[in-house]
Amino acid sequence: MEIYFLSSNEYKIKEVKDILESTKIKVMPYNKKINEIQSDNMVEIAKDKVIKGFKEIGRRIIVEQTGLLINDFGNLPGGVTQVCWESVKADKFSEFFSKNGMASATAKTVVAYCDGKSILTFEGELDGNIVYPPLGDRAFQWDCVFKPKGYDYTFAEMGEKKNDISMRKIALNKLKDRLEKNLYD
Repeated sequence: MEIYFLSSNEYKIKEVKDILESTKIKVMPYNKKINEIQSDNMVEIAKDKVIKGFKEIGRRIIVEQTGLLINDFGNLPGGVTQVCWESVKADKFSEFFSKNGMASATAKTVVAYCDGKSILTFEGELDGNIVYPPLGDRAFQWDCVFKPKGYDYTFAEMGEKKNDISMRKIALNKLKDRLEKNLYD
């Protein structure tokens, strides 16, 4: 089964392929940026993106929306994490949330799937903390400031080992289980 993955982020494309590909599911990158609605509701954002993506290519497609929910900040920035991150970057983001006692956070991914008949969503969450100063490679957005609960390293410091525990893996495994179940029914 081929599934297109709509993303212009090379790091997400690699991560999704690494996590999702199996002998029955092949990920076909569709490298395009879709104009996203701005909302704190990550499920709404993912559904909107998957509908737009399906209308464009007319094939089985997935999208994902990932964000940080700062527990003592009203679970924001959530769906607008990327907009927030691009405005303040690692040092300011890390310093603000850590030094103001709001370091507790949840990393959340919503994966939306559309086959033209239905839209399904799958969620994955991982609790952790925002660290100061940022640690590790800064290339993949906020990976350098998020340290999962029970681990001594930020996502950025973990490198590809992040894929073993990430919120993206949790959501993608739920999708994978559903698709593989449907293949055998």
